[in-house]
Amino acid sequence: MNQTRQRRLVGILFDKDGTLIDFDRTWGPAAHAVMNCLAGGDRGRLEDLMAVSHYIEEERRFLPTSPLIAGSSAAYGPLWAKVLGQPAGPDFYGEIDRLFRREGLAHLCPIGEPAGVARDLVDRGYDLGIGTNDAEASARAQGDVLGLTPHLSYVAGYDSGHGSKPEPGMVSAFAAHLGVAPGRIAMVGDSPYDLVAGRSAGAVTIAVLSGPLGEGAREVMAPLADHVIASIGDLAALLDRIADEETS
Repeated sequence: MNQTRQRRLVGILFDKDGTLIDFDRTWGPAAHAVMNCLAGGDRGRLEDLMAVSHYIEEERRFLPTSPLIAGSSAAYGPLWAKVLGQPAGPDFYGEIDRLFRREGLAHLCPIGEPAGVARDLVDRGYDLGIGTNDAEASARAQGDVLGLTPHLSYVAGYDSGHGSKPEPGMVSAFAAHLGVAPGRIAMVGDSPYDLVAGRSAGAVTIAVLSGPLGEGAREVMAPLADHVIASIGDLAALLDRIADEETS
């Protein structure tokens, strides 16, 4: 039996923001554009949106406490709806998602070369997917631009019917999509939400320190992770080590 068949892991599920794309350089300027659009030129409303979003305008970035870092529009949308005097609900969240899809593409900044990493992993025999708290349409659009789409067999967002992280639904659905037990896939992400979702589903958890907190995330992430690496650029080497340990 060859090593590919012997190894435990056959599928890799990636978080997107902070894992495949640079969170601050993509969503920092994108969020400002979205909030400015929703505020309709009203400076007071823009400032209120930035305040509830824990957003630093001068630096075009979020504080670590921001509800936008790991949450979906359904999570922070009620805060924005209250500021804008709009009813919270699917229609408003859909508008937020559409604006973020547009601005996210306009400011898209990858971490390293995600398409190259994905191509290499597929060549090694792994099935790949994305599980994100962004909307599915946004994830697919960004995957197209980054050249990831040909290497993916699964894409799920908060609105794909599997729930949002830290719930395990999209991780479990990826395992079901591949027809394997959850223990045969790995969840790779930069947030505790990613790792809690992976652990709850029974997947192997791999933390990357490429998110907004950088190395500072290690203390929080390490207790939830089976493995910790700097970025997806180190993933292939880690998977080789895991496979070697399992087949030795």
